[in-house]
Amino acid sequence: MYLIPRHADIIDLAKARGRVSVDELAEHFDVTPQTIRKDLNDICDRRLLTRIHGGAVYQAGTVNTEYEQRRTIAAEEKRAIGRAAADLIPDSASLFMNIGTTVEAVSEALISHSKLMVITNNLNVANRLCRHEQMEVVVTGGVVRGTDAGIVGEAAVDFIQQFKVDFAVIGASAIDADGYLLDFDFREVKVTKAIISNARHVILVSDAIKFDRSAPVRIAHLSQINTFVTDHCSEEAIKQICKDHDVSLIEASS
Repeated sequence: MYLIPRHADIIDLAKARGRVSVDELAEHFDVTPQTIRKDLNDICDRRLLTRIHGGAVYQAGTVNTEYEQRRTIAAEEKRAIGRAAADLIPDSASLFMNIGTTVEAVSEALISHSKLMVITNNLNVANRLCRHEQMEVVVTGGVVRGTDAGIVGEAAVDFIQQFKVDFAVIGASAIDADGYLLDFDFREVKVTKAIISNARHVILVSDAIKFDRSAPVRIAHLSQINTFVTDHCSEEAIKQICKDHDVSLIEASS
């Protein structure tokens, strides 16, 4: 497939960063934003990148972006989501936290809380919170996935099912327009399903990029969630689903 040099360079930048913006590319290549918008439209029409508001993201339909790279994608938005979600959780609560960079942003914002019991299959969350005396951190058993320090598999599912907690904080790799939450690893999905089933209040945390992504495995439907915290939601279908099913939608950037 032939690509003009600038298009090839744009794709390389998107692969390296996970996300590129119109303004950054216009400055990088010393061309107008209109030229970059046309470039991105042409590239995305060939399904080499996925268009989002203000830029484009690099993704694959069956392979997730490298975990360290995902930490840099929408980092500021994830911090805002993390603070908004943490504000929903009172001191002395019990909660599940699953795998994902946005969930980790919530764990950062929870550091100032006290007397929390956190049950997690995310070693990154466990390592962050266990250093604080006011936190009781419980880690599931199971297979540790080297790519992201997530614990997956039937042992983790069995462990989760021993508990009934106040809150669950979960992430997703993609959100379809029909309201389905999607992920890449069916083993991880099994754990998340167990988390949803054993929490009294489920909080989904996800940045707006997830509306433009796809993944092959269904986790749950938005109707099974109590609160959805995102940076912003311009998807009218998603807003309607939340309204129809009494899901509280919080837009952290607002």
